[in-house]
Amino acid sequence: MSKEKKAKAKSKSILTDASYAFLKKYINTASPVGFESSGQKVWLDYLQPLVDTTFVDPYGTAVGIINPTASFKVVIEAHADEISWFVNYINEQGLIYLKRNGGVDHQIAPAKRVFIHGKKGVVKAVFGWPAIHTRLSNPDTKEPTPKVDTLFLDCGARNKKEVEALGIHIGAVVTYEEGFDELAYDYLIGRAFDNRIGGFMIAEVARLLKENNKKLPFGLYVVNAVQEEIGLRGAEMIARRIKPDIAIITDVTHDTQTPMINKAIEGDVACGKGPSPTYGPAVHNKLLAFVESVAEKKKIPLQMRTVSRSTGTDTDSFAYANEGCPSVLISIPLRYMHTTVEMLHKKDIEDTIVLMYETLLALTPKTNLSYL
Repeated sequence: MSKEKKAKAKSKSILTDASYAFLKKYINTASPVGFESSGQKVWLDYLQPLVDTTFVDPYGTAVGIINPTASFKVVIEAHADEISWFVNYINEQGLIYLKRNGGVDHQIAPAKRVFIHGKKGVVKAVFGWPAIHTRLSNPDTKEPTPKVDTLFLDCGARNKKEVEALGIHIGAVVTYEEGFDELAYDYLIGRAFDNRIGGFMIAEVARLLKENNKKLPFGLYVVNAVQEEIGLRGAEMIARRIKPDIAIITDVTHDTQTPMINKAIEGDVACGKGPSPTYGPAVHNKLLAFVESVAEKKKIPLQMRTVSRSTGTDTDSFAYANEGCPSVLISIPLRYMHTTVEMLHKKDIEDTIVLMYETLLALTPKTNLSYL
């Protein structure tokens, strides 16, 4: 084989056209905290042909299982929920005030387009904001800044009655309109890559196992958990139910190459340079070393990072569940977290999928993870 053909073979993507179609549909489907069912249906439809069986727990965490009768259980996990807003108050002029549902960033909200998920279906609206002319007309007036209690939605209704006639109610969830798109140099952008990209990657691991006819010596539980953004609640419930022996968690972490980020605090992580496993108390040292050894053998670049105390991810729920579960966190670098233009790189997606896949192939129930 010529050098040119070898280079082409090496650079060939492991992801298919069907993979990217799934990713786009999944990202563009709203899955707000506590109301994840629409996104979970898309995810399960893709996963079901790839696994032996599936189930959904009472709060909506979706699970696909390979080898469901095996006594030794390994989890690969992501979370399905996205940050959003709740309708909290409707005034007599028909303007809608909100409350956070998860850690949504209020500073990006002005002039954004949104979907209000009401009882009669989706209603389009916008975050209103005073025009620059009115804000600057009085030089003695301090420039206003967005705050949760000053932000409001305008759906075109002229009064409260018209708002309610559209099916909008207190407690309706609100998500941003922006969806999946592609930029130059293999970058992708979208709303809720945190952590819909994780759900995509674990589904792709299941696809590779199926297509390559790989047989695992344990039960594999592919878990897409709910309610991570408000305290890891879905992972907490499902970890107690499954009682796994090992858990591999995937989530996003901060790319630290853009302005206003302190590398001395956040570490040195860049999109396009590989997955970012984590050191921290909840991360099992022997399991992390095992993942690192797999990456070295398969020539997958890693960008190590550290956390103080907790990881802030579902890793914490799995690690400390039941009698303790050796857990590892493999993150993917992401720019502009909790905005509508979260950005990541295709190479990191592929490298993270391959790292999880090869780790599963290398693991056995006899893998020694004892500290002493």
